Amino acid sequence: MKTDLDQIMQDRNLDVLLVLGNAEHNSPMYYLTGGGHVNDATLIKPRGKDATLFCNDMEREEAAKTGLKTVVYSKYSLKELRKEANNDMILVAALRLQKMLSDCGVRSGRIGVYGQTDLSSSFSMLLAAQKLMPDVEFVGESGMDSVFLQAMETKTEDEVARIRKMGQITMEVVAKVKDFLTGHAVDENEVLLRTDGKPLTIGDVKAKINLWLAERGAENPEATIFAIGRDAGFPHSVGTPSDKIRLGKTIIFDIFPCEAGGGYFYDFTRTWCLGYAPEAEQKLYDDVREVYEKLIDEMEVNMPFGELQRLTCDLFEAQGHPTIRSHEATQEGYVHSVGHGLGVNVHERPWARMEMKDNLLQRGTVFTIEPGLYYPERGMGVRIENSYYARPDGTFERIVEFPFDFVLEMKG
Repeated sequence: MKTDLDQIMQDRNLDVLLVLGNAEHNSPMYYLTGGGHVNDATLIKPRGKDATLFCNDMEREEAAKTGLKTVVYSKYSLKELRKEANNDMILVAALRLQKMLSDCGVRSGRIGVYGQTDLSSSFSMLLAAQKLMPDVEFVGESGMDSVFLQAMETKTEDEVARIRKMGQITMEVVAKVKDFLTGHAVDENEVLLRTDGKPLTIGDVKAKINLWLAERGAENPEATIFAIGRDAGFPHSVGTPSDKIRLGKTIIFDIFPCEAGGGYFYDFTRTWCLGYAPEAEQKLYDDVREVYEKLIDEMEVNMPFGELQRLTCDLFEAQGHPTIRSHEATQEGYVHSVGHGLGVNVHERPWARMEMKDNLLQRGTVFTIEPGLYYPERGMGVRIENSYYARPDGTFERIVEFPFDFVLEMKG
């Protein structure tokens, strides 16, 4: 949680957090500011002190809405900085950063650097700033285990409420997609037809998904996975827009929208066959569903998430499927981890990796459970995913409910 940041900074031997970039769609900045229309900002948080947000003058009112102390960039005269830097704009940026840090009481120490910006310009500025401030050390961290991801790992009730609301919006959209698909007529080749008689395609469905999300105030910044047949055999194939929607083919529908402005995400997957399921597809679904149910039965508060990954491999291997444990480079069978944390990032701590013993399903975590099997050369794949909250009382809550139906009956 945010209240843990100072202790985590101390544990990591960091004196200051420096966050660069926009407030929207930039998870470290969003986490500390709450988002808003603040572009190309600089946030400085010394350990044990409040953060200060530096921003463009035109966005000073938007910055003020964050509730943080704000300072406009014009406090640092561009004319004077350019003169001091002999019009070297990289040095201008470095000099301004030096002055901002100094105004926050920072003249030495280890500074962790975060955010989303143009890598070249930020790297050049930090190199120049390092020369100006020899007693300062700029520090980068692992993308999987940064100060921010560790703080984000446990959620407040308010954060969970926002994730839950996104889950409810997601379920509304999924239900509309289900009704939309099953309401279509079908031709003699088992292809769904639009009202104009043309084949219904993946692109048509995804256009509806984006519209229905937008109508509910949600965004889809990382796209939606809606893949049929062979594409469903690749876990992160988003689907081919021109592919026709057909009966009897596995459709993996993985949707992970977020609040407008890049806030909290939800993550959910169902696999469907329209009309009927061939025997092989039904067997694959049954195997995944069996593993999913056993995983839910085995979940315990404070267990290492990686233990569920180990169990997933055990169960799929017992069914006769290859896994990334039995065949490290396998491209079929079980090829990914069984879940991940969820919050301001669609993927964050805790990670379901067997080697990460400190990634626990502790109270306050929100995470996914998503076993899957993939056989692209057989033209099919199956994944089932729900998101869970480890509640303060030690129980697990499936955040939103939706049926597990595999075969969807056509009504068109």
